[in-house]
Amino acid sequence: MNRFGTTAALLAAVAGMVLGADAWAQNKRLVVYSSNESTLHNLVFPAFQKETGIQVDAVEVGSGVVMRRIAAEKDRPQGDIVWGLSRLNLNNNKEFLAPYRSKNRDAIPAEFRDADDHWIGTNLHLLVILANTNLVTPAVEPKGWEDLLAPRWKDKVAVTEPSNSGSAYINLTFLAAKWGNGKEVGGEKLTKLLQNTKVVNKSSLIFSGVGTGEYALGFGLEYAGYLWKTNGAPVKVIYPADGSVAVMEGVGIVKGGPNPEAAKQFVEFVTRKDVRELILSKTFRRPTRQDLDLTNLPGGLPQLSAVKVMDYDEAYWAKERTVALEKLQDLIQKTR
Repeated sequence: MNRFGTTAALLAAVAGMVLGADAWAQNKRLVVYSSNESTLHNLVFPAFQKETGIQVDAVEVGSGVVMRRIAAEKDRPQGDIVWGLSRLNLNNNKEFLAPYRSKNRDAIPAEFRDADDHWIGTNLHLLVILANTNLVTPAVEPKGWEDLLAPRWKDKVAVTEPSNSGSAYINLTFLAAKWGNGKEVGGEKLTKLLQNTKVVNKSSLIFSGVGTGEYALGFGLEYAGYLWKTNGAPVKVIYPADGSVAVMEGVGIVKGGPNPEAAKQFVEFVTRKDVRELILSKTFRRPTRQDLDLTNLPGGLPQLSAVKVMDYDEAYWAKERTVALEKLQDLIQKTR
């Protein structure tokens, strides 16, 4: 090869190196489809980017929209990660998720991860009773769900309209099944409970309403009670002695997504012990990991083993959702 050919070859090689570097720079990004709140994104995404140099592009939508989107994009995926979705949603859409065995897998109980590693649980929402301590004294505070049937709580218990809230739907169908009505919505106890309630349009109104004293009691999620309490509100989290439900949320990698290596790094990051401690300290979201001593971390949450967690047939109640919601709304109307 003459010197001109050699020079051309060298220039081509250098150009290839530059283009390769540019391509890598462009690929150091991650598209996350998430149904989590922006407060969690604002905590986690900058920390992930700072550690890895990977730019996160967040698409914040409801869980149903997330799953419809990855299904619609299955032939040409645009996202890399789904995050904040329920166990049921993740299981029902495994065909769109790529298997990946996380290094943090063994710290998470089998019930909170997929046996084939298509998804892994990140946090748990426990269904609890929130109480305003200025209005509810220790002498009369309810110990469990059944105590909410007492006449003293008439119009003092807030619950979210179940068609607007997944957690409210789970809570009410859980109680319907628990109180002896099997796979049906109804029964004397559920009717008595609803007679005592005020129904609001969204869960945040319960969190704020109990915090400000608009409602004495409310159906709530564990993390919300601790957030209000930490901010100085007179709120107490009551773990029902007659049982609660652990609503799991998790993370999965989109099959065929454009940035698979970055997606794997994100799964490792959000399931890592120190990151779960960070998330707990700032948002009080209970981790699925069971190797954290929660009592010595901010909030002082009880270990999961200290809470009475009961089975809930997610698949059945999801399948029956339309019929069950109609019955719940009929009961709500009849008890107004």
